[in-house]
Amino acid sequence: MDDDRIFAHLLLDQFEALLGSSDAFRWDAEGWAGTDENRLYLLTEGETRKGSVTDGLDELLYDRPITPFFDLQAGVRSDLDSGANRTWAALGVAGLAPYFLELSTTLYASDTGHYAARAMASYDLLLTQRLILSPMVELNAYSKADPGRQTASGLSGIEAELRLRYEITRTFAPYLGVSYEREEAAMNNTRVALGIRAWL
Repeated sequence: MDDDRIFAHLLLDQFEALLGSSDAFRWDAEGWAGTDENRLYLLTEGETRKGSVTDGLDELLYDRPITPFFDLQAGVRSDLDSGANRTWAALGVAGLAPYFLELSTTLYASDTGHYAARAMASYDLLLTQRLILSPMVELNAYSKADPGRQTASGLSGIEAELRLRYEITRTFAPYLGVSYEREEAAMNNTRVALGIRAWL
């Protein structure tokens, strides 16, 4: 058996319009290439509001399994948007918990002396073979405030999302959802999401 065969995968997880008090367009995508033991990940996500990119970040990560269900990831993250640019070293764990709950936690250290942590959890509930309900929660915390990035110290951001997608094919699915975001313990934003999810 050839264990060194190279595979590749591309997932456009979110490609959506967000409609509410603060309309926006959002994307969230990842691609990887490598073997079963060694992979290189490229992740990108962000929003555009009124012609400006907000919350834009890219990550380049080396990924290697440490248990049958979890991988260790290490690499670099860059915040590239209309705010102050930051570069971070990244170290985290991602994988599949019992009951098919997808989890990831990452610690970051920036080139400006800031530290951060990010945790995400998501789940796919099959209502039918084609209709899938997907809740997701994301938490972001920072060691100190960063006015250039408009982040507060402590738990600075909470996102909760619920999407209902219909898989026209296994690789293409439009969806409808609702997104709640709380930033700096003061700003709350609930929006309707209309988008597509695709992979190859």
